[in-house]
Amino acid sequence: MKVHNVELTISAVRPEQYPDEGFPEIALVGRSNVGKSSLINTLIERKSYARTSGQPGKTQTLNFYNVESKLFLVDVPGYGYAKVSKKERDKWGRMIETYLTKRPSLKGVISLIDARHDPTELDIQMLDFLHYYQLPVLTVGTKIDKVPRSKWNKVTSSTLKKISFLNEDNFTLFSATDKTGKDSVWAWIEKMTGQN
Repeated sequence: MKVHNVELTISAVRPEQYPDEGFPEIALVGRSNVGKSSLINTLIERKSYARTSGQPGKTQTLNFYNVESKLFLVDVPGYGYAKVSKKERDKWGRMIETYLTKRPSLKGVISLIDARHDPTELDIQMLDFLHYYQLPVLTVGTKIDKVPRSKWNKVTSSTLKKISFLNEDNFTLFSATDKTGKDSVWAWIEKMTGQN
């Protein structure tokens, strides 16, 4: 999709704040600092529209980005950041679970994992959760530009083994630096949201 118009419609914490335009939605989930904002900025062809932060745990709301008045990309707060209090983490957890399990316009979830490392226990828990609720998932291995190209196949097979891959899922490698994987991610989004 060529993106000319994009706007952050709302940063929501409760269902009554979610947008009511009825556009299909794709959520992005992953650990703090895994590169969700960088992926969004690459997809919408903006340098720093989605906030990237040196402070993990900074996104504390569901950020709804209206893309071309056709769909929403929803940036979900990162998980697994230790400096946030348990009470705060529990609150985010409930907010995220409510959105992921009760939002009719949610058409799929992009689950980001850092391609430089094996998926963490939290990554695997998140994927298990998404599978349990039968949400379509695209798993994206980020920061692949930091891995030698000769090791990309190894990264893919090792990751797929760790996350007990289900056939209906998809997997792609991504780099915000050189745009590797951008077209694959868009193709999946368009398929899930009926834009192709």
